[in-house]
Amino acid sequence: MLITRLSIPSVHGQLQALLSSPLIPQARALVCHLHPGFGGHMHNNTTYRMAKAWTLAHVAALRFNFSSVGSQATNTEEGTAELEDAQSALAFLQTQQPALPLLCSGFSFGARTALALALREPRIKRVLAVGVGVDFFDMRFVAQLKTPVAFVHAEKDEFGKLQNLQALAKQVQAPNKLFIVPQASHLFTHHMQSLEEKLAQAIAWLMACPPPLETA
Repeated sequence: MLITRLSIPSVHGQLQALLSSPLIPQARALVCHLHPGFGGHMHNNTTYRMAKAWTLAHVAALRFNFSSVGSQATNTEEGTAELEDAQSALAFLQTQQPALPLLCSGFSFGARTALALALREPRIKRVLAVGVGVDFFDMRFVAQLKTPVAFVHAEKDEFGKLQNLQALAKQVQAPNKLFIVPQASHLFTHHMQSLEEKLAQAIAWLMACPPPLETA
């Protein structure tokens, strides 16, 4: 696996990024991190494991810092700036082996961003949403999603009750599946091995989800 440090231009400044690529990637995935206001960045434990899970599945993974990381004034409540950052990162990823499918993923606030980006971007063929804060953010827009999505969620997530995510998933128009990490809370503390297992299962389901992945 090759890991490359990058600086990606965005309307809000240069985005620090890491591209992890297997020898022969089958697709490319964007990885969006936890809310910057809660210490989120691309090196977050869960975000790192998402990128690792993608590469183990032969998918190149691009994780990056939102431009609001380390800033005293962020726009994370609306998420507009972060969505624009993700759009810029996706545009960069599009230039890397453009014949491969584009996928998108995120953790917590990053999951919200990934889902919103998939709604806007038809180039995105699959979405992996981890720890969706369905009780913290307005997630009703997800019902409009037509892109297949895998949800990975902690059984005892304090920012999104499991039954509320299940109710939201039932409204999604696209094929979707929920993978539950037993006994875990939002940050998956002390449950990283179980998280890695569920991430692998979710990605395998996404990659096999009919209809087959199309080229971008």
